[in-house]
Amino acid sequence: MPIVAQSTETTDWVSRFADEVIAESERRAPGKPGVVVASGLSPSGPIHLGNLREVMTPHLVADEVRRRGHEVRHLISWDDYDRYRKVPAGVPGVDESWAEHIGKPLTSVPAPKGSPHPNWAEHFKAAMVDSLAEMGVEFDGISQTAQYTSGVYREQILHAMKHRRDIDAILDQYRTKKAPAKKSQKPLDEAELEAAEGSGAAAEDDGSSGSAGYFPYKPYCGNCEKDLTTVTAYDDDSTELTYACTACGFSETVRLSEFNRGKLVWKVDWPMRWAYEGVVFEPSGVDHSSPGSSFQVGGQIVGIFGGEQPIGPMYAFVGISGMAKMSSSKGGVPTPADALKIMEPQLLRWLYARRRPNQSFKIAFDQEIQRLYDEWDRLDAKVADGSALPADAAAHARAVGTAAGELPRTPRPLPYRTLASVADITAGHEDQALRILGELDPADPIASLDEARPRYDKAEAWINTHVPADQRTIVRQEPDAELLKSLDEPSRQSLRLLLDGLADHWSLDGLTHHVYGVPKVQAGFPADATPKELPPEIKTAQRTFFALLYHLLVGRDTGPRLPTLLLAVGQDRVRTLLGE
Repeated sequence: MPIVAQSTETTDWVSRFADEVIAESERRAPGKPGVVVASGLSPSGPIHLGNLREVMTPHLVADEVRRRGHEVRHLISWDDYDRYRKVPAGVPGVDESWAEHIGKPLTSVPAPKGSPHPNWAEHFKAAMVDSLAEMGVEFDGISQTAQYTSGVYREQILHAMKHRRDIDAILDQYRTKKAPAKKSQKPLDEAELEAAEGSGAAAEDDGSSGSAGYFPYKPYCGNCEKDLTTVTAYDDDSTELTYACTACGFSETVRLSEFNRGKLVWKVDWPMRWAYEGVVFEPSGVDHSSPGSSFQVGGQIVGIFGGEQPIGPMYAFVGISGMAKMSSSKGGVPTPADALKIMEPQLLRWLYARRRPNQSFKIAFDQEIQRLYDEWDRLDAKVADGSALPADAAAHARAVGTAAGELPRTPRPLPYRTLASVADITAGHEDQALRILGELDPADPIASLDEARPRYDKAEAWINTHVPADQRTIVRQEPDAELLKSLDEPSRQSLRLLLDGLADHWSLDGLTHHVYGVPKVQAGFPADATPKELPPEIKTAQRTFFALLYHLLVGRDTGPRLPTLLLAVGQDRVRTLLGE
């Protein structure tokens, strides 16, 4: 099975795949320009961040091929002619009445209530198209509804029906086989299997076998539009096909050479398209390693259509911090649009670019996003000064832009955690946010919030949508007189030291130095003494001092970084709340 070997080296995986894709394309069609890579997405519900790997893997490879001066097409096949299998949970505007449409093509199912789109498939496709545009993903979209209903695949359908016994023989090799047990992998549940399938269509059967024989084609009923049909007769010469619907009892005889209301079953449809489009590279989900999987069986069936199986890696799951593996059948599963509300497209691209496809990773919607942004900013700085490792620099380059150019960037990319703290404390008051951000670096003050956008807006959205109310920061209106009165002399002295140096250190860096320095000075050490020069108890003293400040400022043990919090509160109010 021609799956590209996945190295454990730290070299840039995209470049390695691009090398193989260019070589494979030249082998298949010497001298012919153009490389075709493909993805398949089923708009059967919200298209989630696991599905995005189905797109990002070939996108990154296609973009590298394009950077090298080759023509390349990245096809996204919208499997919108798939059957509507079940009603997804948690979709706004959808209730149990949508169950009556199960079995119809996705493009024949009504969109959720209130949607501006004409049908179910277009509703969920639209959000993904917008997200891919924001991420700079260039692609050619193909609607399988349009392909099938316009007769584009008519010759391929007739060819499959003519060779149905050959197809049946291939499928029969796997029908009774089971995947070997894998000690290193937990059993996949239904949700995981669904998330792993790139097209979302793998739950379909592989064709009907009855007294009339095997048929790799499934008509949609001419009466109820559902695919609960059985082919009862077919004549190769006249192409007359008779089917009966088990849902409504309808039956009819049609001429398949003129009939456009049906489709090849999934395990035949996918390899047919490989041959029709000349696909050289396409990834597949982890379950395709099992005997009888769509990718493995397709590798044999594609020859019937005169084509070859694409090369391509298996890709692993994408998880969410604090959530189970994703499935579009379950409500509340984050989509690319959800991620792009709280992070810049460069960061989201980087998460997919820096990990080999066979490596699983998580996308953070919790506090971890702040650490990820810190890591990204450090990488950005290393790339700027030339100290980044080659593979890291390559992932960074693929994140910030494509062959068409760089993605729009935040002019002043201030630390995400700082922006989140400011957005939290100011609760939407932009004038206050600008005041605080302007004081971060007095030598080069920010003059407009636009300089910090869109990163500031992403951080604000994260605070407002993913931080629980009981973790939000609310600055005290009045001093905690009881706590201030109860302080011992060392605590009072620490507050005096802080307040005495407040004005001279009023910047982000200055306050960072000052806040950490107070416990050092109080213990008789220089404020700039390094941890190696200090006894271990200084760390304990710092933690105690920080907890006291948080209690006096926000009434909690913890909160945003103290330098940011002090800037946000403002000098006058800080002095009041600390009892001056």
